[in-house]
Amino acid sequence: MKRIRLYMMVAVLAIVGMMATEASAQVLRDADFNSIGRINGNGVVRDQSMHSIGSFDADGTVRDNAGKAVGTINQLEIFNTTGTRIGYINTDGTVRDGESNILGYININDGKVTDAAKKTIGFARGVRVDWIACYYFFHFFDK
Repeated sequence: MKRIRLYMMVAVLAIVGMMATEASAQVLRDADFNSIGRINGNGVVRDQSMHSIGSFDADGTVRDNAGKAVGTINQLEIFNTTGTRIGYINTDGTVRDGESNILGYININDGKVTDAAKKTIGFARGVRVDWIACYYFFHFFDK
């Protein structure tokens, strides 16, 4: 009886562990609200087929699927690999390029992503705004 209880506890813990990992991943969606990928809590970016297409490191480095650095993030500023600032995010969610031209907007409350003309291009609720900007506006993970 103790052995069965132990097996059941192990099975329940395994299920809870898988659900916790899945719960920390946030879905990236297109304008029609279709899933186009995920970003997990560790910064791994996956496409709709769940293949890794890049990652965000804790130090701000943005990497492609081969692990090559493609940019960096530092305090809501986005830099390319040569250190040139290619964009930034204002505290209100406005995303701008390196010349301060508006690229679009990220609604901090609901994760709605719109272009400069305020046309919806996607949704990324629960994802850091700098990660959203790298994905939707700076296209660090395009193939």
